[in-house]
This record gives sequence, C-alpha cells and structure tokens, in this order.
Amino acid sequence: MRVILASRNDGKLAEISVLLGEEAEVVGLAEHPTLELPPEEAETFQENALAKARVVAQAVGEPALADDSGLEVEALGGAPGVRSSRYAGPACDPRANNAKLLREMAAYGAGGRGARFVCAAALVAPDGREWVTRGEVPGQIALAPRGRRGFGYDPLFVPAGHDRTFAEMTAAEKNALSHRRRAFDALKKYLAAL
Repeated sequence: MRVILASRNDGKLAEISVLLGEEAEVVGLAEHPTLELPPEEAETFQENALAKARVVAQAVGEPALADDSGLEVEALGGAPGVRSSRYAGPACDPRANNAKLLREMAAYGAGGRGARFVCAAALVAPDGREWVTRGEVPGQIALAPRGRRGFGYDPLFVPAGHDRTFAEMTAAEKNALSHRRRAFDALKKYLAAL
C-alpha cells in the first residue's frame, strides 16, 4: 500500500520507510512540490501530526502519514517540547537548537538531565478516518554533542540503559529503540484497516 508522508525531511522519510518496512510504500512530497503543510502551531504533538496528515490526505486523495516529535527535558519543564524544531528560532537550525539546549542545561551540570523523546504518528485516510499513536523513549541529555549520525537532537540524547547518544548509534540500533519506532509500530495495525 502506498502512503504519502506529510514531510519534506529526507531523514525522516528514510527512517519511517525502514520502520514500516513491508507494511507500506512510504513516499514523500516530491510529487507535490507546491503543497503547503500547515505550521506546527498546536499545543500537542498529536494535534500537529493530525493537522499535517489531514491536509495531505485531502489534497492528494491518498492515505497520509505524519508525525510530530520532539524532546522534553524535565529540568526545563518539558521544553523544548512541541517547539523542538524551532527552539532557537524560526530557522529550524539543528545546531542552533542543540547549542541553546546546552546553554539552558549548563546550570544543571551532570545532574538533572532527564529527558524523553516523544513522537505522535498520525494516519489519515482520504475518507476521513483518523488514527493517532504515541511513542516515547526516556533518557538523558549529554554534556556535549557526540556522534555524526541521525539528525536533530540525536547528538545530545542518550537513551536510558545506554552510554551512547542516538548520533553515535547505527540507524538500526537507533530504530530499535526510538520513540518514532514505538509510535509507528503501534500505527501498523491501523494501516491494515485501510
């Protein structure tokens, strides 16, 4: 089955394609270069994911997937949260976001660095049916960026029970643990409903 991913992020497209494997052929928005996605202005990951998937399913007439994910840091009251990609400003610059997070975390030293990655995955059918799932992975914020793989906050996030950041892990290692895997694994049963 073919589903359209409501994202222009090639890293996310590759990761979700692997996560869904044989369940679906996941394609990006390359065939729809003028389709505009709604801004991520909702207060929850679930609402942002649904908004994007609804726009794509309605515009394209095919099942659409979307996710919204981010990092919640305990010491920062859950920030950056749904503003994760724009934490350092509207440019959505991962390096600037990571630098700002490290500045904010400087006061906490090696303690108080608990965090979790959160992902909400949405599937919207052209007939209006909707499903949303959520995945989380707990961990810690590293004292400095480590690793060259992944994207976003991966160089700073050490999942619980591990001593390497997501950016130090292979894609297969990260995918086995990730919040996105947990959300999309839960979504697979709804793909079957289509």
